[in-house]
Parts: sequence; structure tokens; C-alpha cells
Amino acid sequence: MSTPRDLMIVALDVEPSRPVERGDLSLALAGAEVIDLLEAEALALDGDRLVPRLQPALADHLLDEAASLLVRQQPYESLEDWLWRRGRGLSSAYLVALEEDGQVTWQRSRWAPFGGGRTVLADSDARRRSAGRWASDEPVLSALAAAVGIREQAYGAETGVTVTEEPVLTVLAAVHDAVMELEAVRQRRAIEDAAFDNVWRGGG
Repeated sequence: MSTPRDLMIVALDVEPSRPVERGDLSLALAGAEVIDLLEAEALALDGDRLVPRLQPALADHLLDEAASLLVRQQPYESLEDWLWRRGRGLSSAYLVALEEDGQVTWQRSRWAPFGGGRTVLADSDARRRSAGRWASDEPVLSALAAAVGIREQAYGAETGVTVTEEPVLTVLAAVHDAVMELEAVRQRRAIEDAAFDNVWRGGG
């Protein structure tokens, strides 16, 4: 299993501290991919640039896909650009992958026979592994979960368990900034929509 898959399972399995937005989760998944690719030495960070290395064979096909999508010409791609490009619709891709692996099923509601329902996680080794990582407050998974609202705050110095690797800290900070930027966009659109509705009602 991979960090993004663990994050996706946790997102489905844990009651969040606030509603989890798909866009936020997709950005965090893209960041989780970078962290795993750093660990696999498939890339390195040069400042905020993703520098590809040799592409090793990875057990996870979505991580393989991510590695194949790295920009391999200088000046390379910035971490921020990667999060937005790779993150587009990524939560849906990971949900489909979990379904294909039998990790997730859809439980149809009798009140919505032609659609709807909810996702149900299978009792699997993958789920137990993710749950164990979550229960141990593994700092990377905890920080990614905090960024999207699955947990209230990231693990910090007060707990005695923190992320210390500089490249990983850079990725986590970029994910946090991207999620905040996306939230600002949502708020701006909500204000614009409300203003439009007011004008429409006034003109009606």
C-alpha cells in the first residue's frame, strides 16, 4: 500500500472534524504521491522543483502513473503546479482503484434505488494497515489528514512526534497552502453567487 491509498482509506473510514472537500483531498493525494516518490528515490526536490530520477518499478499503478507524468525537461515543474495538475480529480481515481481492488463497495440505499448510496470499506489487510498507521499517529499521514479536515490539527511538537525530513516538510506546507487557496476560491465564488442571487431577486 501507499501513502495516498492509506489517506484515501482513512478519509472513508474516519469521521472528519469538518466536511472533507473532494478538491482538498485530491490536492493532499497529489502531495502524498510526491512523498512516496521521494522515498522511492523516483524524484528529488530542488527548492520547489520536482527533479525526476530513474523511474523504478513501483507496486502501485497510480504511483507508477504519477512518476511517468513528471516533467523531465528543465526547469522542471514546481511543486505547486504539480499539486494542481496532478490533483485534478485524483480522489475519484483513487476511489476507483480501491473499488477495482475490492477494498470498497457501494451500499445502495433503498430510498434511492436508481442511484446514490454510500461507500463501504471491506474488512481487508489494507484497511487494517491504514488503521494501524492512523492509530499510531504516524506524522505524515496525520499532517495530510489535518490539511483536509479529517483531523483537527496536525501532529506537532507538543506530542513529541513530528516530521523532520526537510523535503517532506516542504511538500506538507505546499499541500496546506494549496488547500487554503482552494478554500479562498470557494469562498469568493460563494460571495459572487450570493451577490448575483440578490441582484436577480432585486431585478425580478
